[in-house]
Amino acid sequence: MKKSLKLFTVVASVAMVAGVAVAPASFAAKPKVCLALDTGGIDDHSFNASAWAGAQTQKSVADVSYVVADAANPDYAGEVKSLVTAKCDLIVGVGFMLGGEIGKAAVANPTIKFAMVDDPGLVDNKPVANLKGLTFKSDETAFLAGYLAAGYSKTGKVATYGGIAIPPVTIFMVGYQAGVNYYNKVKGTHVAVLGWDSATKTGTFVGSFNDSVKAGQISKNFEQQGADVIFPVAGGLEYATAANSATSKKSVVIGVDSDMYLSATTAGQRLVVLNSTLKGVGASVKDAISSVVKGTFSNVAYVGTLKNGGGALAGYHSLGRKVPTALQKEIVALQKAVIAGTVKVS
Repeated sequence: MKKSLKLFTVVASVAMVAGVAVAPASFAAKPKVCLALDTGGIDDHSFNASAWAGAQTQKSVADVSYVVADAANPDYAGEVKSLVTAKCDLIVGVGFMLGGEIGKAAVANPTIKFAMVDDPGLVDNKPVANLKGLTFKSDETAFLAGYLAAGYSKTGKVATYGGIAIPPVTIFMVGYQAGVNYYNKVKGTHVAVLGWDSATKTGTFVGSFNDSVKAGQISKNFEQQGADVIFPVAGGLEYATAANSATSKKSVVIGVDSDMYLSATTAGQRLVVLNSTLKGVGASVKDAISSVVKGTFSNVAYVGTLKNGGGALAGYHSLGRKVPTALQKEIVALQKAVIAGTVKVS
């Protein structure tokens, strides 16, 4: 397994009190915070990068480091064990696939604090005193994205696909379809969703988060069926969809987790990004670290919502001029209604 753990040592000045060396509070050792990242690398333009960015905002009060799972042969157990051995004060698992090993480690090491992104922080459906879940109501932002997609579509067909069929992925797909359905209800239209059916809980999946060839082919298939807006819930694979859209000129893309427009690698990709659903992974990691620093850490789950900034739409960027002003205003009003609870995301 590829390991990238960075260890830091803090050297503090000391004062003599009654002949005993005492470190002043301002020079107290910083807590050691270690991130266990999933495959994709530290610069995946998705979860890993967002989590690391959130951790780095706390580097003045905590020593932060990370290890990354090897894409070809991920060893999640070994990854987490390496951080326990390194005597980290807080270990943050980033990515749903790490949840099982983080849970086991939390039970086996009650003196170490753990947090898990995209997981409620339960082991055998029970809370663990030293394990904090970092969760998100991702269906709220996806609901807005679905409404946007339906309102923007000229063909009356929009699409979505996932990387792997796991809850943090399918929650976006459920919310997306709900948003399209709500648009149809309000407007009396019949925009169809390809790639997901909430009634049967079945849909289109790549089977991984790193097969860009398959992701590109899925995108082409959707276009051949008439979809002109595609919502890939597959981490970095959204760029394969953007590359296809930039070439075909038949569809636009809604990004996931981070602002796809800002992280796109080519001008052509940026031109086909309609918007992105932001997930506050960095904010959740920052919150967990801050609680350790302040001594307020608990196993009460963090829940990111539209209301607390744990979710949002990124913005229209270069395609803003093609999104009708009336539609943009409707989405602003819809977000307020979801926050107020007058519109339910189901």
